[in-house]
Amino acid sequence: MTATLDDSSFDYIVIGSGASGSVIANRLSANPDLKVLVLEAGNADKDPNIQHMGNFVKLWGSEVDWKLITENQPGLGDRSIVIDQGKVLGGSTSINALMYVRGNRRNFDAWAASGATGWSYDDVLPYFKKLEDYEGGASATRGVGGPLKIRDCPEQIMRSQEFINAAAQVGYDANWDYNGDRQENGAGLLQFHIDESDQRVSSATAFLHPVLDRVNLILELGAEVTRILTEGTRVIGVEYVQDGQVKQARSTQEVILSAGALQSPKLLMLSGIGDAEHLQSLNIPVVADLSGVGQNLQDHVQLPIVFRTKDDRPKPDLLTGNTLFVNTRKDQFDRAPDLQLNFTPAVPVQLPIDFGVPACIFLAILVQPESIGEVKLRSSNYQDQPIINPNYLQSDADVQTLVAAIQLAREIANTSAFAELNLGEIVPGASGDAEIEGFIRSQASTIWHPVGTCKMGQDDRAVVDPQLRVWGLQGLRVADASVMPIVPSGNTVAACFMIGEKAADLILAN
Repeated sequence: MTATLDDSSFDYIVIGSGASGSVIANRLSANPDLKVLVLEAGNADKDPNIQHMGNFVKLWGSEVDWKLITENQPGLGDRSIVIDQGKVLGGSTSINALMYVRGNRRNFDAWAASGATGWSYDDVLPYFKKLEDYEGGASATRGVGGPLKIRDCPEQIMRSQEFINAAAQVGYDANWDYNGDRQENGAGLLQFHIDESDQRVSSATAFLHPVLDRVNLILELGAEVTRILTEGTRVIGVEYVQDGQVKQARSTQEVILSAGALQSPKLLMLSGIGDAEHLQSLNIPVVADLSGVGQNLQDHVQLPIVFRTKDDRPKPDLLTGNTLFVNTRKDQFDRAPDLQLNFTPAVPVQLPIDFGVPACIFLAILVQPESIGEVKLRSSNYQDQPIINPNYLQSDADVQTLVAAIQLAREIANTSAFAELNLGEIVPGASGDAEIEGFIRSQASTIWHPVGTCKMGQDDRAVVDPQLRVWGLQGLRVADASVMPIVPSGNTVAACFMIGEKAADLILAN
């Protein structure tokens, strides 16, 4: 049975309430003459574990998680990998580890050079500044007064001067704001989207909850979009399921798809927008033949490196609090950092890990992977998970970056500044090349930063233009991690917030 909302016509329909969608809904609905509908597949963000800054681990695999899983990955010993993605108001900003890393200037300049005109670092910096309220104060590169609270690592027990001093001893001076003038080759404290009470600041708490009293902003929860509706090449609305009932809502201006890098391409393909041959194989009528939909999947890979340490350290709530951004390819000085090395001085209380002895953890994150994968439909049924094949560590260059990460962690651990923390290596403990590669392929996993599957650009694999409009269609934009042509060097949520801010400006300019 198909039903419609009592008043089913809206100027704009936003699909998804994550980092990008919430910002867009907030900015568009600030104009009382625009009627905005937000459709969120998940339910309200009432679970107390969402607000507590250290309890996000309890949310992974729960009812607020899509619980997506990859195909078996040959590069990871033929393992399948769970990719946690938020299915709740606030999307993944309600279940993530709260780290705020914009990325590197070179990342965004590379976007522009690849065909995403208007998305260079100088172009996007004003949007980063607009959205944030940074406790370190305003500067040429940082913003204050925005909806999103940003703080340096708030846990004193997590801050590690030993790590920062040790990094300096191996050539990496302290950098107290990697989101400022310089990101690379400096160690410092991680930044988090957390308020003064150490509570999570999600896209929902920052951008939606404060404005839900706007009469022109309608939020529907438990509303899973199943299809984007079209007439010819014009998008006219969406179909969604809520409480077991199929419903439709109409858009007079635009539909904005902000469902994330795994769900956005899935929804496009279910709607007949994608590679024609793939769609026809599933008996889906082709609306727009765009071969790039679902392609260009990039994701960050993480690898733990563990040392035995003193037993007199209290266990922290946060996963980590210290970081170092490095370009491991020292012969290529113009590259953005390819390695983010986080450090945790004690095993966090939330992690169900027991090394048998007190331990500290280096977490190596491959932030400029060369391995590229894809997302495809498993069937034409919206309830079936998509086929997710990231091709993790398909490129040998990615393995070599993680080898360099192990070497760097060992170098830092063997400094005099780190001596009190280093009571011996636990993991990997390997020495030979084959043994180290075996460890990497058996232990590496995702850090849940998929991007790129509806990439922005002007080549034949681009899905959206630099205005985020889907090529060949009218009235449809994509604005989320999927439009990133290249994954940033750092946790991707900050760039998703920025995309929401810039997307809102692009929409309102029309």
